[in-house]
Amino acid sequence: MTIAAPTAETRWRCTLCGNLTRFDVTRSSRVVEFLHFDLAGDSKVEETEVLTETLESVRCRWCNAVDQVELVARPDAEQAAEEQQQS
Repeated sequence: MTIAAPTAETRWRCTLCGNLTRFDVTRSSRVVEFLHFDLAGDSKVEETEVLTETLESVRCRWCNAVDQVELVARPDAEQAAEEQQQS
C-alpha cells in the first residue's frame, strides 16, 4: 500500500487514535548524489537529486497502527490558499 505525502494544504492523521504529529515512515527512493572526496578519502554528499520516491508504509508512533493514516486538511489551509490567490 502506498500513501500520498502531506502537502502545504494537507497533513497526516491516524484514523485509530487521532495522532497528527508522530509517524514512522518507510520509503524507497532512487537518487543521484554528487560526492566530494577530500584528499584523505573522506566523502561528503554535496548535491542530491531525487529521481523517484515511494512512501511504502506509515505507522503511527502512538498506537502502532500500520497503514491507518489518512490525509486531512491543515488548519487554515483554505484561508492560506485564498490569500495566495488574491496576491
